[in-house]
Amino acid sequence: MSKSLAVLARTLTHHWKRSLLVALATIVALGALAGTTGGTAADDFEIPGTESQQAIDLFRAHSPALAGADATLVFTVAQGRLGDPAPRAAVSAALDLVEGLPGVAQVDDPFAAQAQGLSSDGRLASVGVRYDLEPQDLDKQDGERLEEAARTAEGDGGDVQVAMRGIVVDIAQQQEAPVGELVGVAIAILLLTLLFRSLAAMGATLLGALLGVALGQILLVALSKPLGLPEFASTIALMLGLGAGIDYSLLIIARFREQVAGGDSVRDAAAKAAATSGSAVVAAGLIVMVAIAGLLVVGVPLIGKMGIGAAIGVAAVVVSALTVLPIMIGAFARWLRPKKPEHVRPSSGFGRWGEIVTAKPWLSIAAGVLVLLIFALPVTNLRLGQPDDGNQPQGKTQRVAYDQLSAAFGPGSNGPLLLAVDTPKGDARTARQLAGLRVAVERTDGVTAVTPAVPSADGEMATITVIPDSSPQDRRTSELLARLRGDVIPAATAGTPLKVYVGGNTAGFEDFSGKVASRLPVFIAMVIGLSVLLLMVAFRSLWIPLVSAVFNLLSVLAAYGVVTAVFQDGIGASLIGADSGVPIVSFIPVMLFAILFGLSMDYNVFLLSRIHEAYNEGAGPRESVVVGMARIGKVVLFAGLIMASVFLAFVSQDDVIAKMMGLGLGLAILIDVVIVRLVIAPAVVMLLGDRAWWLPRWMDRLLPNVSLEGHLVEGIDGNGHDPSAGRPAEPVGQNA
Repeated sequence: MSKSLAVLARTLTHHWKRSLLVALATIVALGALAGTTGGTAADDFEIPGTESQQAIDLFRAHSPALAGADATLVFTVAQGRLGDPAPRAAVSAALDLVEGLPGVAQVDDPFAAQAQGLSSDGRLASVGVRYDLEPQDLDKQDGERLEEAARTAEGDGGDVQVAMRGIVVDIAQQQEAPVGELVGVAIAILLLTLLFRSLAAMGATLLGALLGVALGQILLVALSKPLGLPEFASTIALMLGLGAGIDYSLLIIARFREQVAGGDSVRDAAAKAAATSGSAVVAAGLIVMVAIAGLLVVGVPLIGKMGIGAAIGVAAVVVSALTVLPIMIGAFARWLRPKKPEHVRPSSGFGRWGEIVTAKPWLSIAAGVLVLLIFALPVTNLRLGQPDDGNQPQGKTQRVAYDQLSAAFGPGSNGPLLLAVDTPKGDARTARQLAGLRVAVERTDGVTAVTPAVPSADGEMATITVIPDSSPQDRRTSELLARLRGDVIPAATAGTPLKVYVGGNTAGFEDFSGKVASRLPVFIAMVIGLSVLLLMVAFRSLWIPLVSAVFNLLSVLAAYGVVTAVFQDGIGASLIGADSGVPIVSFIPVMLFAILFGLSMDYNVFLLSRIHEAYNEGAGPRESVVVGMARIGKVVLFAGLIMASVFLAFVSQDDVIAKMMGLGLGLAILIDVVIVRLVIAPAVVMLLGDRAWWLPRWMDRLLPNVSLEGHLVEGIDGNGHDPSAGRPAEPVGQNA
């Protein structure tokens, strides 16, 4: 692989003009293809094999409105009652407009005789709006139309106030401006300039990464319908592609500048950079893709397809680093050459740090592990759940509606449970059996109210709405759901033909959490196993991959602990505009594991490849660690800072899930780079000594040799030999 990458880089650098034209033509062609065949696929929100999914399937067959997207409109008056002539006329006129919107199938009438939506004081009305379209079939414009129609009730006098919540409203509130991405790019520009002390190197690195991200987004548009990729997959791919793309380009450009400063020609330096750092990028990228694509084994289509989309984004930036970057090198070669030797010399500061860490390796490992365990400690209290609109920022319409409904009808009104009852058609006993079921549920602890059974138009099912006395994210609601499913409903329907499935958003989120938790061990085992195998191929080592996997797990646990401490325990939550007591979104742990395990291996490959390279040049175990740290330590640190900045920038978004992902990924990358890569890993390699690079002979024969250090590459300098082969390890320079 190293030789192939070297030949490719040499060719692209030498013929950069025609290569640039081919690259641009390819991107344009793919863009045109995406424009004609691409489009947004319908997001697959199904959770196969769960009771809430069975409820949705029953609704789809007999009561489609209950399976579609929904919203809740909340009308209030400060004085008087909504039933007074003027407010009633304003609300009714607004609801007529809502009922005429495209896709709206049902709008409740709060003033009907049997309506349940008016508060006891008559000053608040809750109106349910149901669509015959599912959430994935709606767009931002549908939500905006709903808001515009509902707010006509406010009129000029301001007597009626309107707030709203629900999936349709959430779609209307989606933030389209890429604030997080722009902030991350701005910080990356600053850090790259500080690292390279060269605007040309910064520009080439950033341009190579951005072209890779653009390629990934084009591919996702083209493949979204054929593969059924969800819309959110492009967001995850953008976040990952931007961070990983900059890191990969940074590694290759840094190695190129190092080779040029050492006397290599531009083409030789590009070839050597591709053979060494390029090989490391391929190995690191493959591990990230394997980890993320491993989400398929979770068994939830939405999560699995998000993983596929993110893997495509990462693959695109790897391809860009290996193809577009050599073209950039050829185009900007004159300006990429370091102005001063100290800009690319091994860092004396990181060399000294390597000596300190390896002087007392057991102490370094113990101190690093202790810090990781401290960060991970809060994970013992981690509670999976689903943040609701009560976690939205104060003043946002969803939060206003949530608080008003909680005050008027209790917190459980924001997350009712829907009992989908499959009934035999034409059976005279059904009404009595449904009434018995309703009474049994109503007597259950934790239930505030139960509506009478509402039969479907075809008479083949009925729906009963259950209002808990606790909020959707409250642990007591989860316990109530388990009690209803496990005890109350089976006892109430024993001896009857009724089949009852508990559904609704709250039950769906609970089932989602259970599904993810049940498949988590299989997912973790698969990701770790494949990652260890790839590292064995990359480093021809048995112990390095196994030890790396253990410390990567500690890094992931530390990330879980940070997220739990901030969002669930409230430590520092106010600093990022979040509430305390927020349960951890059920898919966050599995997404964090996939992304962090892959990205941690990135930095692991970057660091160990330079240590292994020094070892192959003849350095002893400790000396190879010190030399490797001096050569790559600064690059690894800056790469981690850039990646963390890209992720942490997403904390600025209002959405609590985006905050969780951004904070968890950003801080975890910092913890991994600073603690694991720059403290624990060097000490471990030092303790392993020569055994660090040992592989049993039978495994050595079975596994392919990819040579991350390029020492098997021939002809890199154009004269049939590798100029670095046999070169003694560079002494640690005097400039950091």
